[in-house]
Amino acid sequence: MREFLAGAGLLARGLGQWRRTPGAMALGLIPGTLVGLALAAALVTWGFLLPDLVVAWTPFAETWAPAWATTVRTAIGVASFGAALLIAVVSFTAITLAVGEPFYDRIWRATERSATGLVPDAEYGFWRAAGDSVRLILRGVVAAALAWAVGLVPFVGGILGFVTGVLLTGWLLADELTSRALSARGLDRRARRDLLRRHRARALGFGVATQLCFLVPLGAVAVMPAAVAGSTLWAHAALGIPTRPIGATSTRPAPPADRRTDPAR
Repeated sequence: MREFLAGAGLLARGLGQWRRTPGAMALGLIPGTLVGLALAAALVTWGFLLPDLVVAWTPFAETWAPAWATTVRTAIGVASFGAALLIAVVSFTAITLAVGEPFYDRIWRATERSATGLVPDAEYGFWRAAGDSVRLILRGVVAAALAWAVGLVPFVGGILGFVTGVLLTGWLLADELTSRALSARGLDRRARRDLLRRHRARALGFGVATQLCFLVPLGAVAVMPAAVAGSTLWAHAALGIPTRPIGATSTRPAPPADRRTDPAR
């Protein structure tokens, strides 16, 4: 639990980047706002269409007692909207990171500079961000399908589906958000996931905290810049890279970033 809370605390520390580089953080709101508006419109449309769709999906319930038919259709409707919400959260992260690559690269560099005194000499790039975004959306669809299936469990499905969705999506968000800072230090996809598994509780804490903030209206837009900054701090902690306290002004730069491809070695 301590590691889980420490991971959530890194998101809060990411909010502190607003004090150090407010200009870069403010620019990070732009892509999130545009993508958030588009996805919010899609969710509202889905919500209006869903009742009629659920009736069309369950013709077998027409002959049931009204109470049972309503219970089953409500469960399917709630699970379906919940799955769409999870896909929207993952898609928001994926699309926003891709289209806002220059903005979030600036936030990452500012966080590296303020925390360690230097920036790893590595380019992430739009096409790499786009490829990672596609993979994240596909994995998000699988997570949403699992949460939807769990959500169909009678009586407790809504709660179980929500918890399952938050945990699965939180893990995906932690994986995607930390990829920039870890890739800049020479870690490939396999090495990054090995590192996440070794720090599973801290990764889940960071990802779940981010996911819950994203579920709050306008939370995704407001928290996205802090999530990028916090994920950079997560990478520093996981790799054991010395960082300067918030607000510290040191004349000596932090030690060079570890460029090992296998952080376990």
